[in-house]
Amino acid sequence: MDLDRALRISAAGMQAQATRLRVVAENLANRDSTGETPGADPYRRKTVTFRNQMDRELGVSTLRVARVGTAAGDFPVRHDPSHPAADARGYVRVPNVDSLVETMDMREAQRTYAANLSVLEVTRGMLTRTIEALRT
Repeated sequence: MDLDRALRISAAGMQAQATRLRVVAENLANRDSTGETPGADPYRRKTVTFRNQMDRELGVSTLRVARVGTAAGDFPVRHDPSHPAADARGYVRVPNVDSLVETMDMREAQRTYAANLSVLEVTRGMLTRTIEALRT
């Protein structure tokens, strides 16, 4: 049944966006997590990579999380000679998490999740009306 397909496709999209929201929350929670000793790496921003996966049972491609990885690149530095992770010049490597980028990712994931939820609700309503019509 095509309505069953719609429900399962939307559910897969919601699951992928829920993973994305969890990763964004983790990044924001750790945006100030530095190393504890000089030269130690601070928290590295996590990223989510998606892929389309063929669902053979449904006969359609659905969105899946391919992997949760880490962002490449150098860490920004901040001058804080009193910090335990400060180097000889007084600089501390800080996480490569940008709150603005994380907020934008969060809003996009939230909107995509809500769109999939709307499809689920409409599909469920259609199924309910179909069952009611069959009863009469």
